[in-house]
Amino acid sequence: MKDPRTVDITSAISVEDAVLPFEIKPLGVRGRMVRFGNVLDQILDRHDYPMAASAVLAEAVTLAAMFGSMLKFDGKFILQTSTDGPVDMLVADFASPNLVRGYARVHHDQLAALEASGKLTPQAVIGNGHLAMTVDQGADMERYQGIVGLQNATLSDAAHEYFRQSEQIPTMLKLAAGPLVGRAGAAPSWRAGAIMIQHLPADRGISPMQVYSGDNPDGTEDEVAEDDNWVKAKFLLDTVEDHEMLDPLLSSERVLYRLFHEDGVTVYPELKFERYCSCSADRLRDILARMSDDDRAHMAEDGEIKVKCEFCSTEYVFSPADIDAQTGGD
Repeated sequence: MKDPRTVDITSAISVEDAVLPFEIKPLGVRGRMVRFGNVLDQILDRHDYPMAASAVLAEAVTLAAMFGSMLKFDGKFILQTSTDGPVDMLVADFASPNLVRGYARVHHDQLAALEASGKLTPQAVIGNGHLAMTVDQGADMERYQGIVGLQNATLSDAAHEYFRQSEQIPTMLKLAAGPLVGRAGAAPSWRAGAIMIQHLPADRGISPMQVYSGDNPDGTEDEVAEDDNWVKAKFLLDTVEDHEMLDPLLSSERVLYRLFHEDGVTVYPELKFERYCSCSADRLRDILARMSDDDRAHMAEDGEIKVKCEFCSTEYVFSPADIDAQTGGD
């Protein structure tokens, strides 16, 4: 971990589109705070998503950035949902060292019906299914994937379940996303924020946590007494409000100071995020050239093949001559 720094929180300037690692040493707690602003707008502005769909995608991008920035090697962290809700797929990924992107598949009629019913909640927008979190270490390494269920749950709920099942590290996460309304007639700007803490005692011991083995016939489990320091850290984090994580005038340092000043917070250099997309005309042309003539014929309209990137909404148009040039006219 990089060297910590001392910050005058009375003059700290809010840094958006970044993750700020921190540590509360007396409590044996490490954490990260993610703030998104302009980069999130860049992602969402490329799509005409309804507000409810934009909100859950903003949360997915924030989670992918949070978890991806924890990678200790060059690679990708991919978060993807597969559900039966109006937004039946969310995809967000982080590519080392600081690149993020995301998209949502939205069934507009279903989402409009849900909104008309008065039952528009994040859980209902996503629906039931599962959330997959994949770590891709490159072509020469095996992928690691963890899958958790999404049953009337938010993405935050699923993330907690993932850490309980897979990592078995006491973890707590607070997540918020929403639009900020500006001047009359101006489009709202989107913001998202998240704070995650984990209990990692200085003595390298194992922090007690409730483990659900399913061994007891009646479904109950023996109670496990949590570490007092962890109980305190969770209590303090639970007091943070959504507007504090979203306020562009409130720096991450100040938010953390408000929460944990009694025990002292050590912050480390932030990592700035950037939006990216890996699509290109050359790459798509090569993919089309590898397809059979019949497949390309089915894709063609008026003698042209149109391909739209799901992540950035860029549309590419190819003619048969383009493909023939790629294949050498064979």
